[in-house]
Amino acid sequence: MAGDRFKALLLEEAGGKLSAKVTEVETGRLPPGDVTIAIECSTLNYKDGMVIKGLGKLVRSYPHVPGIDFAGRVIESAHPDWHVGDKVVLTGWHVGERQWGGYAQRARVKGDWLVALPSGLSAQQAMAIGTAGFTSMLAVLALERHNLTPDDGDVLVTGAAGGVGSIAVAILAKLGYRVVASTGRMSEAPFLKSLGAAEVIDRAVLGAPTGRPLDTERWGGCIDAVGGTTLATALSQMKLGAAVASCGLAGGPKLETTVMPFLLRGVALLGIDSVLKPMPWRRTAWQRLQHDLPLDKLNALTTYEPLGRVPELADEILAGRVRGRVVVDVNA
Repeated sequence: MAGDRFKALLLEEAGGKLSAKVTEVETGRLPPGDVTIAIECSTLNYKDGMVIKGLGKLVRSYPHVPGIDFAGRVIESAHPDWHVGDKVVLTGWHVGERQWGGYAQRARVKGDWLVALPSGLSAQQAMAIGTAGFTSMLAVLALERHNLTPDDGDVLVTGAAGGVGSIAVAILAKLGYRVVASTGRMSEAPFLKSLGAAEVIDRAVLGAPTGRPLDTERWGGCIDAVGGTTLATALSQMKLGAAVASCGLAGGPKLETTVMPFLLRGVALLGIDSVLKPMPWRRTAWQRLQHDLPLDKLNALTTYEPLGRVPELADEILAGRVRGRVVVDVNA
């Protein structure tokens, strides 16, 4: 790679159709920013699949480099907090959507968006965590602020075989919770139990409308990465005073429910935003991930792929066929 060019996955639009290919890009085309990073690796998230397939109108202009996460090393900095050689992580801030992202060997961003790579984590491990794991940890923190403890009973994790769900299962199990994992892929039950799930249930149990505004109390807490009918059913089954941390819409963005769980059981619905979360919460979440996510479990749920495989993997993650986390080697 020449010094003024770098490899990137470039999305281009022609005649209303998108194409994605790995190509070389001139460094001068990088967006404005006060820190330039040599990227070591990125990762694959549901939102990345949406961007690559042109869903949700997340990208405003083309050509575009997707990738909402990256980890790497600072090679240029005009920001007082960052110096050449610093190892950094970025998640969120609409990078990979409104600004060129991490599916490339170079990125230029605002230094205020960066977090130092936690000590004890490699760039690959940080990307195995990525936005999915960061979101999982924010959901756990939100439930803890709502005073959830292991004594409150079973904690439900929906979409459990996916990125957010699998890391949530591993974190909650390590913290001493009895985790019930819901998935549409019951063949993944052994995998989920290896992460610490005490029980695995088919998503059909939650995915069929019951027609009842309140169902039997079962869950002491819930991390929901699915939305739609699954979330509505979970809300109707929450225990008195329990909370659901909502952080995904793989099952659809619409929520058809009643106010009964909120009025008669005091259930709380906690929204989890991982894109624009203020920096103090980001640092707290990464510190907790460093200590509360078992690295052996993280390694077990992670696969590694070269940059050129990302367009194909976008179809897989949107179809719900990706297990755990995928780390993308942008230099392969």
